[in-house]
Amino acid sequence: MTILRRWLRRPIILAADNNGPWGGGGDDNAGPRNPWSVPPGGRRGPAKPTALDEFLKKARVGGGGGGGGGGGGRPQLPLGASARTLWLIGVGLLVAIWLILTSFHQIGPQQRGVVTYFGRYSGMLEPGIRVTLPAPIVNVTKVDVEQVRTDEFPQDGGETVLTGDQNIIDLAYTVRWRVADPRNYVFEIKDPQETVRATAESAMRAVLATTRMNEAIGAGRGTIEARVTQLMQQILDSYQAGVRVQGVSIKQASPPAALVDDFNAVTAAQQEAVGNLNNAQSYSQQVVARAQGEAAAFDKVYEQYRLAPEVTRRRMYYETMEAVLAKTDKTIVETPGVTPYLPLDRAKKLVEPAQGAAATAPAQGGQR
Repeated sequence: MTILRRWLRRPIILAADNNGPWGGGGDDNAGPRNPWSVPPGGRRGPAKPTALDEFLKKARVGGGGGGGGGGGGRPQLPLGASARTLWLIGVGLLVAIWLILTSFHQIGPQQRGVVTYFGRYSGMLEPGIRVTLPAPIVNVTKVDVEQVRTDEFPQDGGETVLTGDQNIIDLAYTVRWRVADPRNYVFEIKDPQETVRATAESAMRAVLATTRMNEAIGAGRGTIEARVTQLMQQILDSYQAGVRVQGVSIKQASPPAALVDDFNAVTAAQQEAVGNLNNAQSYSQQVVARAQGEAAAFDKVYEQYRLAPEVTRRRMYYETMEAVLAKTDKTIVETPGVTPYLPLDRAKKLVEPAQGAAATAPAQGGQR
């Protein structure tokens, strides 16, 4: 209405002032003053908002032009109503996304879904796409039941362990395990991986406390691994952890670095002792075999002796004397004189013709 009044007053102003629509801009009695000119005496205060400023302000706030208080113009929709509509659409989209994300669950072939209804266990979801109530009413925790997890022990280098014979060894090993019962795995233990690690360390120390050092660093590793696996499973079953131990592998079992030289010396001495023992056993077997052979030969000679004692006795005498005299210098003394040194085989050849001549001479004298 203010704008219309100003437009209605416009012809009157033009008639009163011949200089222009805004007047001359002189003193106050000269007519309407130019609204854009500086008032006489300078600015005395902030200028009052004009009708155009009020119109633009109402348009920004949400008021429409024409007919605020009963005019003939059509009423327009306030800007605040559009904002509320956009807000409602955004909230609806967020709710729809939230329902889709929390109500539909894709369970992989190697997974199982543990369902809780207001925090209480409700059931298990098998592989596939499953639908439940949205969160926080129903929550689903996915658990991989086929993945074999491997933990390294220790994480920061070698681990020193005391053996049953009061020796110290540096130990490094791995533990393989997987989830066997998803429900117990989720609800019964707070931190499954730390629980498995603590159980493995406790079981390994308990087994090595009853094992000798030579077995731990030698051929007894397989037995130790089996015992640790069995003890770990017993402890985890008592916790109802829902974990299955696949196996334990000892990667390193050696004496501490400060004792390596002494340990090597002890090992070398043990190996030398074993070698000497093997040599002694071999010599013993050779002596026994030789004695058994001699005994068998004596049995054969005895059989011959029983058949002809005199002949066998003389043969044994000759063979013995031949074996003894063959290794020494010898002098053969015969009646009537002394024969100089001769080899035994040549002495026999000389004695035999002499004996034959002596036997022939009496025969010839008798014939005479």
